[in-house]
Amino acid sequence: MSTLDRSSGTSASGGLAGALKALAEEASVLVQALLSPGKVIEEVEQMRALQVRADRIEASDPLRADVLRWHASRIGLR
Repeated sequence: MSTLDRSSGTSASGGLAGALKALAEEASVLVQALLSPGKVIEEVEQMRALQVRADRIEASDPLRADVLRWHASRIGLR
């Protein structure tokens, strides 16, 4: 077996392990969201409030509006 064949096999199994780990993490996040819908609703309301504030000040302060939108985009990632 050539070195290329061995390294391809190793990266394929590593890729599979990484994919399975990512799938498990996503499933965990989904289960947590299903078990605590109030938290999800609260986060959506916070994001919406920031978006509304950003829309309101867009004309007068576009830089601040961008910052508010950035913060809104990060809420669900905490």
